[in-house]
Amino acid sequence: MRDGFYSWFCCSPGVTDSLKITPTDQPMIEKAQGEKVTLPCMFTLSQEDEGPLDIEWVLIPIDNQKNEQTIIMYTVDRVYSNYYEGMHGRMQFSNPDPKSGDASLEILNLKSTDTGTYQCKVKKAPGVQSQKIQLTVLVKPARTKCYVEGSQEIGSDLTLKCAAQEGSPLLSYSWRKLTGTGTEQLPATSLLNKNTGELSVKNASQDNSGTYSCIVSNRVGTDECFLVLNVTPPVNVGGIIAGAIIGTLLGLCLLAFLISYACKKHREKKYEKEVHHDIREDVPPPKSRTSTARSYVGSNRSSLGSMSPSNMDGYTKTPYSQVPSEDFERTPEQNPNFASPKHTISYKIRDITVV
Repeated sequence: MRDGFYSWFCCSPGVTDSLKITPTDQPMIEKAQGEKVTLPCMFTLSQEDEGPLDIEWVLIPIDNQKNEQTIIMYTVDRVYSNYYEGMHGRMQFSNPDPKSGDASLEILNLKSTDTGTYQCKVKKAPGVQSQKIQLTVLVKPARTKCYVEGSQEIGSDLTLKCAAQEGSPLLSYSWRKLTGTGTEQLPATSLLNKNTGELSVKNASQDNSGTYSCIVSNRVGTDECFLVLNVTPPVNVGGIIAGAIIGTLLGLCLLAFLISYACKKHREKKYEKEVHHDIREDVPPPKSRTSTARSYVGSNRSSLGSMSPSNMDGYTKTPYSQVPSEDFERTPEQNPNFASPKHTISYKIRDITVV
């Protein structure tokens, strides 16, 4: 209904002669994300305009499938700015009193989603006018990284690469080689692709070594990264392989020696334990004195029992009282109660004389 009303006034002859909007010299505006922008909308009134003043800003999305969205309005001397949640708190009229003829819109902290066509509509019956401005919010290049792809050896082909993680198209890349006092020309064998940020270097030499800078830019800003290129002589691969083999063999030999030494020590400890255990088991218990005496008496009896009557000549029977007792093994000094025998016992067994 509102659009039909504006269309009727815009298309009716003689109706729009009184109210006029000053044409802007910036129908298309580009701004960087995070910045602020002022969309101009200046108008003039005449004495013929007697109705209430209405000012309305609407956003026409890039997607044609979406409808226009009223974002802010001034009517009956009041401002209404709660229509569009996406810009709530980030927009306002540049002039606190829009009826003075300045209906410009100010948007703060721009976002990429703010991109679109903005239309300013001014109505004061019988006059109605509108103006459109195209706003494009671009993202500055940011988080740019530089790296080398390929071997950094003399005679090899390598590529210096540069890429921005953020940034609205179109992005443009450039490389330069830095020196202590400024910059110098890129290697003669290099080839730069400004669209991809790749700098190809053919048949690299040590003269190509140094610090390089990559600058990426678009219409709203620039970003830069640095890279150190160090071109070195080719590596002796054969020597590295031989050294690795020798090192491996030495390591294996050392490991074998340690294992052998550990096994030897283990066997020695085991042998010591076994020998110690055998000695303790083979030691007989100590003989008692009583058993010694009994053994002596028994041996005498056995000897006497084997004698024949013919061999008993001259044999004098030992008194029973003189049979060795437990004190037999003691010397006279150790056993004072034991007296030295006064009689010598002698007998002849066959051809052997026993004393």
